[in-house]
Amino acid sequence: MAKLESLGIKGLESVHWYVSDLERSRRFYVNGLDFTERGVSSPELEAKGKQKSAVFQAGQIVLVVSQPVGEGGRAWRYLRKHPDGVGTLNFQVEDIEKAFRLLEERGATFINDIERYTDEKGGKLAQFSITTPFGDTTFRFIQRDGYQPLYPGFVAHPEPRGGTNRYGFSHVDHITTNFQTMKPMLLWMEHVMGFEKFWEVQFHTEDVKAQQKRSHGSGLRSEVMWDPASRVKFANNEPLRPFFKASQVNLFNEDHRGDGVQHLALIVKDILTTVREMRDSKAVNFMPTPGAYYDGLPEHIQKLGIKKIDEDVEVLRDLQVLVDGGGEHSYMLQIFMQDGAGLYKDQKAGPFFYELIQRKGDQGFGFGNFRALFESIERAQQAQGRV
Repeated sequence: MAKLESLGIKGLESVHWYVSDLERSRRFYVNGLDFTERGVSSPELEAKGKQKSAVFQAGQIVLVVSQPVGEGGRAWRYLRKHPDGVGTLNFQVEDIEKAFRLLEERGATFINDIERYTDEKGGKLAQFSITTPFGDTTFRFIQRDGYQPLYPGFVAHPEPRGGTNRYGFSHVDHITTNFQTMKPMLLWMEHVMGFEKFWEVQFHTEDVKAQQKRSHGSGLRSEVMWDPASRVKFANNEPLRPFFKASQVNLFNEDHRGDGVQHLALIVKDILTTVREMRDSKAVNFMPTPGAYYDGLPEHIQKLGIKKIDEDVEVLRDLQVLVDGGGEHSYMLQIFMQDGAGLYKDQKAGPFFYELIQRKGDQGFGFGNFRALFESIERAQQAQGRV
């Protein structure tokens, strides 16, 4: 297929969450992750949209979090079908007319036509939304020309409230999504969005050599799509046979009640300090990593061709931070937070989780750690009697 003309995406502007408990989310982001609360929705917008919202930010990461107020609003409709989750991804574009035209030519399904707004100082904003194969997650495209509010009906706090980003969050590295079958989504990303294949892998938590001797396992097929101009990346997963039903990708879909965003990977400046301070705060939990991973880490680093890392393996073991890479002294450090349902002991909080990454040259996705992550999730599911 010939390369398609770019939509002119500049980047991921914000992520819109729908939650059942806004105050719980406020405590998590402000007290747990030290995000700043920028503002809230106006009374007029809450009445019109039948939901109340707050906006949290750290670095370039902007999260809009909405809770239903009564029935009939977008958040209410989403939460009738799903637990807490990502309902909309908002992308800034260079030219709203061009993005609309290209998407229309490629067969995108529009929720609305271009909407236009002007703020008190004459700044302009234009936006429109489309449906996606990402379950009930929609995409919104936004062009700003001096428009200051985050969105129409947003009321900024006179002074920032809450945290100061002491953990050093920078930006969203990638978005990970789970599907029961991802080929339709990959074709849509390529033919409608104009994204390109970046990376792919498949594996099981245990090598499939003698299936008759195994009673369980968790596997995936993963393919990363990206927009080269903006470097926005989607890591997409589907379950892999022979244990399709036991795959944690399938279990995510059961818990989420459909395809959707599984996690966001957030870049931090110093992951060891971030994890140590977060763990000491006891506000968040991380997925555990077996000690055997660190026993074999020195050999693993050599096999990957990294040869040497700056960090002490015993410090990594203590913090349970993972290492992966693919070149001499080119690697990444990563760790995964516990999902919302596990953190709050509440299935309504959903199976979504966050990943923290510090990149030290490597731009991969931690293939060498995928198995460690899946085995950790699988152990948690086994403890619940689910696999």
